[in-house]
Amino acid sequence: MMMAITTGVAVAGAVIMAKMLRNPSRASELAWEKGRRLSFRPVHKDNEFYLSRGVQVKEELKKNSRSVEIYRREWLPQRGRPDEPKALIFLCHGYADTCAYLNDDLAVRLVENGYAVFGMDYEGHGLSEGLHAYIPSFNTLVEDCIEHFQMIKERSEYSGKKCFLFGDSMGGAVSIIAHLKRPEAWDGAVLVAPMCQISDKAKPPKLVVEVLKKLVDFFPTLPIVPSVDICEAAFKVPEKRARGASNPVGYPGRLRLRTGQELLNAVEQIAERMEEINMPFLVLHGGADVLTDPSYSKELFKRAQSSDKSIRMYEGSWHNLLHGEPDCVVDKAMEDIIGWLDAHSRLR
Repeated sequence: MMMAITTGVAVAGAVIMAKMLRNPSRASELAWEKGRRLSFRPVHKDNEFYLSRGVQVKEELKKNSRSVEIYRREWLPQRGRPDEPKALIFLCHGYADTCAYLNDDLAVRLVENGYAVFGMDYEGHGLSEGLHAYIPSFNTLVEDCIEHFQMIKERSEYSGKKCFLFGDSMGGAVSIIAHLKRPEAWDGAVLVAPMCQISDKAKPPKLVVEVLKKLVDFFPTLPIVPSVDICEAAFKVPEKRARGASNPVGYPGRLRLRTGQELLNAVEQIAERMEEINMPFLVLHGGADVLTDPSYSKELFKRAQSSDKSIRMYEGSWHNLLHGEPDCVVDKAMEDIIGWLDAHSRLR
C-alpha cells in the first residue's frame, strides 16, 4: 500500500514537472538544433588536412526514403595500391554523438591502413535533421543505416569487396540489430564497448523507471531521464575528456523519455536473440566501463553461435577505448582491430 501511495505521488509530481518543462524545453531545444550545423564549422577540417594523411573525404546532406535529411560522410584512400580499399567499413556511432568529430580520427586511421570508411549521423544526431538526441524508434534508426550502407555496397567499384560493420557503444547495438535484420549482408563486425546492456551504475532506480514509463506516451521528447555525465564516465584522460565535452554537435542533456525507452528496448532485443548472431566478430571492452556493462560483452561472446568470434578485455579501462584512454591503450586497441580486419579481409 505504501509503495502504491509513493508511486502515485511520484507520478503526480513528475506529471506536474513535465507540464512545467514541456514548452520551454521544446522551444529551447529546437532553437539550439537550428544552429547545430553552423556550430560545427569551426572544427570542420579542411581538405589539406586529409590530403596530408592520404585520405579523400566526401560528405553530403541528403534525404533518405523517409524524407529525413541525413548527413553522410565517406573517408577513402587516395590513389594507392590497386587492391585498395581492402574492404568497406560501415561506421555506427554512439548515442548523442556524430560520425564527424572524434570518429573522424578513427576513420582516418582506418583509411591509413587501407580501408574505405562510410558513416552517417542518425536522425536527431550530429548534423542530421531531427530533434537533438531524440530516438522515436530504434528499429527505424537501424533501418536508416541499412538503407544507406546497402546503397554503398551496390556501387560497381566495390563489387567483391568485403563489408564490415563497426559499432561503438550504442553503435554496437545498431550493428548487432542490423545483422539480425540482414544476417547475410555483412562479412563481420568490430564491436567496441557495445551496448548489449546498460550498466546498473548508469540506470535510474527501478521506481524512477516505472514512473517514467507512465509518462513516455504523453511527453516522449521531454529530457528528464536521470543519467550519468557521459563524458565524465567515458573518458579516463582529462585532456581527452575535455575534447569530448567540446563536441559542438554532441548532446549534453538528459535522455529524452522515448529515447530512454528505445535504448532499453534495444538491449532487451539483443539479450533475447544473442544465440541468433552468427557473423564473425571482434568485441573489445574496458573492464572498468560504467556505461555499457562489460559482463554482457562476455555474455555475447559466450552465447553467439558464431564459429569465428574473438574478445579483448582491457582491464582498468573505461568506456571510450578509442578516444578517452591513454595513447598506449588506444594504440593497442587499434592494433587489435586492424589485425582482425586484415585477417578477415583476406579470407575468401
